[in-house]
Amino acid sequence: MPTASATIDIPAAADQVWQLIGGFNTLPDWLPLITHSELSEGGRVRTLQTADGGVVVERLQTFDNAAKTYSYSIEQAPFPASDYLATIKVEAQGQGSRVTWSGRFNALGVSDEEVVALFNGIYQGGLEALRANYPT
Repeated sequence: MPTASATIDIPAAADQVWQLIGGFNTLPDWLPLITHSELSEGGRVRTLQTADGGVVVERLQTFDNAAKTYSYSIEQAPFPASDYLATIKVEAQGQGSRVTWSGRFNALGVSDEEVVALFNGIYQGGLEALRANYPT
């Protein structure tokens, strides 16, 4: 099963970063690709509107506030992937924090390399946008 992952160090405390990204409905607050998020099913499902008009529906699979991590699956998306499961995690790193966004999935109609490159780009771009919220 192909995987993708990105990590970034942020000059802010892990608690501060988690406060911004730890809510399952907070993607529009830090990820420019997502312009709107709406929760349903008691907060377990989020319907996302992308900047280019796409719709992504994701389901929260695990959430651990103390460990500052959650995992989610995709139920509907314009991505060439199936069996998608991703995790976002914030860890203390000295005075700052390290954020890791990773996922596993199966390619659907494209090569493994193409779908890995797609998600690597989404994760890395997303984490760089997150980092921009914390100027040095």
